[in-house]
Amino acid sequence: MTDAPSQEKVLVVPRSLFEALGSFQGIHTDPEKYLPSFLDPKNNFFLERAAAEEDPNYKQIIPYALFHHRGRFLHYVRGQAGGEKRLAAKGSLGIGGHINTDDYQEEHLGPATYLHGVAREVKEEIRFQGEIQQRVVALLNDDSNSVGQVHLGVVHLFDLLADSPQVEPNEAPITDLEFLSLSELEGRSERLESWSAFCVPALPSFMEAT
Repeated sequence: MTDAPSQEKVLVVPRSLFEALGSFQGIHTDPEKYLPSFLDPKNNFFLERAAAEEDPNYKQIIPYALFHHRGRFLHYVRGQAGGEKRLAAKGSLGIGGHINTDDYQEEHLGPATYLHGVAREVKEEIRFQGEIQQRVVALLNDDSNSVGQVHLGVVHLFDLLADSPQVEPNEAPITDLEFLSLSELEGRSERLESWSAFCVPALPSFMEAT
């Protein structure tokens, strides 16, 4: 059974753990320094979302999926119907959201729960066809604003391998989907949400990562 919005619980880690591992502002391209600890069941737990959104002592773990096809990246605009009103009307590259109690798997709060949440969030927000390759390429943190202070992003790069990938929105907040080149994204940097703005300069290195 899915929790009512007011009762939703989301996966968090203590900010103290993030600081012990090495806090940073912006983007960090060595996710393996952090993920094993974040996904260790002894280090994370589910907290009511209403409380988590207001308490910077915890970081909500947010998968942030980027979709790439032959040097171009999926871009969309968050509509006003989105759940996170503070990001409405911003341009974004990332598809994803909270890991919640619907994502329990055999490993409880471990990697299986996290990966189940990644797949669920992507499926909820967009539809696409064809073969893909996926890998984790970075972490994101932005403590400069109230949204970022309570979230920590895990950047997944989805390479779409079809000749002509078909990607469509699956939720009302996902609007104006299009694939853009790096130069086109650079020209829109001032209209991007902060996480996407952090990602744009790192996109060439993401494509080179193995």
